[in-house]
Amino acid sequence: MTIKYFTPEGLDNLKQELQTLKTKGRADVAAALQEAREKGDLSENAEYDAAKDAQGMLEMKISHLETELGMARLLDESKLDVSKIMILSKVKLKNLKFNKVIDYMIVTDKEADLKQGKISISTPIAQGLLGKMVGDVVTIQVPSGAMDLEVLEVSR
Repeated sequence: MTIKYFTPEGLDNLKQELQTLKTKGRADVAAALQEAREKGDLSENAEYDAAKDAQGMLEMKISHLETELGMARLLDESKLDVSKIMILSKVKLKNLKFNKVIDYMIVTDKEADLKQGKISISTPIAQGLLGKMVGDVVTIQVPSGAMDLEVLEVSR
């Protein structure tokens, strides 16, 4: 696994998810196993098999998150260049075709949430914007065709 970068918010969310799985998730699985055991013969008990499968999936997810947390690095926003678009940049763009202004924040894959205006650094739009500065006009290929965007503002 490679190093993954996180904002403070993203790292906190990862830690919280792991903690929830270790506590509530494990307790829920243990309760389901106990309930299935009480129903009798385990060799023919589909509920018990399903609970054991759920336990295995939960432990696999916990292991994955622990590995991810071990490889996590916190992005130091104070050391990022604000003159050009990078990860954690907040950008105000103008779609030249529709004359519409849009705001995005470029974040890690794990933190992307389009409803909050947070786009993943691996999206075509973010990739096309990286390194651009205020006043630059860029044409980006998206699934619906070419999009012409003018960079109006870059901030943190």
